[in-house]
Amino acid sequence: MTPNAASSAPSRRSFLASTAVATAAVAGGMPLLAACGGSDGGSRDGTTSGKDAKKILPAYVAGNVVVPDLPAKNGSAVGFTGKLDVAGLKTSVPEKLGKGGKVTVMSPFWGSPPKSDNAYYRGMNDLIGVDVRWQNQDGNTYEQKLGAVLASSDVPDVVVVPGWNMNGRIPTAIISKFADLGPYLSGDAVKEYPNLAAIPTDAWRRSIFGGKLLGLPQPAPSVPGIVPLYRRDVFEKEGYEVPKSADEFLALAKDITDARARRWACLDMKWTAFQMFGVLSGSEKPLGWNLVDGKLVNRVETEEFLEALEWSRKLFAAGVVHPDAQFGKNAPDPGPKFAKGEFLIYAQNISQWWSRTAEQATQNPEFEIWGMDVHAHDGGDPTLWAEQPAGIFAFVNKKAPESVVRDVLAVANVTAAPYGTKEYMMTNYGVEGTHYTVENGVPAKTDQGNNEVMNAYVMVASPAPTIAHPDFPEVARGQVEWQQRMGAFTRKSSFYGMQITEPARYSNLSSNFEQLEDDIVRGRKKISDMQQAVSDWKSKGGDKLRDWYKQILDENGSAAG
Repeated sequence: MTPNAASSAPSRRSFLASTAVATAAVAGGMPLLAACGGSDGGSRDGTTSGKDAKKILPAYVAGNVVVPDLPAKNGSAVGFTGKLDVAGLKTSVPEKLGKGGKVTVMSPFWGSPPKSDNAYYRGMNDLIGVDVRWQNQDGNTYEQKLGAVLASSDVPDVVVVPGWNMNGRIPTAIISKFADLGPYLSGDAVKEYPNLAAIPTDAWRRSIFGGKLLGLPQPAPSVPGIVPLYRRDVFEKEGYEVPKSADEFLALAKDITDARARRWACLDMKWTAFQMFGVLSGSEKPLGWNLVDGKLVNRVETEEFLEALEWSRKLFAAGVVHPDAQFGKNAPDPGPKFAKGEFLIYAQNISQWWSRTAEQATQNPEFEIWGMDVHAHDGGDPTLWAEQPAGIFAFVNKKAPESVVRDVLAVANVTAAPYGTKEYMMTNYGVEGTHYTVENGVPAKTDQGNNEVMNAYVMVASPAPTIAHPDFPEVARGQVEWQQRMGAFTRKSSFYGMQITEPARYSNLSSNFEQLEDDIVRGRKKISDMQQAVSDWKSKGGDKLRDWYKQILDENGSAAG
């Protein structure tokens, strides 16, 4: 299986999707994007928007070194649909910006870290002109380590913080411990680092904490990342039509299902139901609020939310859902049974469109996975809700001298190089011949590449979201065009792009909702149980939390365009 060249925005939704820990990331019971795409990051002071943000944000200067085959549209990634031309790789950093200093970086790492003095690290450091020393920490326990380090006086030069780890006191520590990058990057200053200047403005806005530009972002598409994936080869063979409404989906599911033959239609489709019924995003607490006719409304208060749960419940009640889905978050990896045809549809992160294709390419040549467009439950145009435009950030120690800050920006300017450049290939694949080889325009990592070129330099900063699969270019086109079509129906809720941490007294207020959703969908609880839970939520703090959010909105305005 060739490595995934698509993950230029390695938030855990895309970054982990191409690693062995993807299964662990999904274990939260929801698709990868929803489980991990962002968190309750930042602080109330980090809600700078409007005129104040414009003074802080870097100027946007689109890169022109490489022209994608499919430009970004409606919040999509850019796409490349050809083979990789190694001889034609462009240079986006013509001169080393690093001054030879040493920079220590603490970052989460999944798997076994390579030796510190390896060919990949040496190659990258030589390319950048900076001696980067990695302090890799176990990604599964990173939040505890992060909290301890930020509470100490011994903070590395650079600390990578994923949005899903921004809990407890970590957001406050970010504001107090890390440097303001505004003097180096705000306005035209960013032009000294052209690859950073080409990072989309929304990703930079998401990097404002405490009214200052503190983070180096990893941009992500704003279009929702959960896709109803299906076996297009089986659909074509059996003459099934892709459904365009909730009723059509249920009718098709009944037609597909034959339990005696061990074939079911789907897995739990709750996340697709939320999309079909226009439910506000559940991936991050602030995104679940939206201003409607002057009043802030939470996703759990809406009729659409209840309707989506009711429709999802009907699928289980009709017996069209694979029995594995009854296990919820403890369900086994769906890949093998999807490949065998035990079920034909499931909702997951868009990255699995490629990864399942690659898994089955040699052993199951008839296998074809594709993404269904999302339609409204009544067959009309859907209302989808945007995800946050960045999910992982690198921060520079406030005590670092200017020389170190400049060296860090030199690192970021290389790691943010676009696909199709020498810097991108070095960052993502390593040294040609040592870490990867290219055959028929398709790069494949060697054993040494798989051991050394892992989640290191990509954690500092990354280019605009990019999808490129030289091994399966038709999948890359399909993914980007799906994003573009769905992006046309994607709206931004009131707190899109903002960094907000709810007060600790509200942190557990809605912690039981996800389990209750799953119980209702599986027939163990009733819709009335959710209505009662929402009533309790309002009286126990939900209404006060609404007022708290409304004050933020009144003071800062919305970042949603």
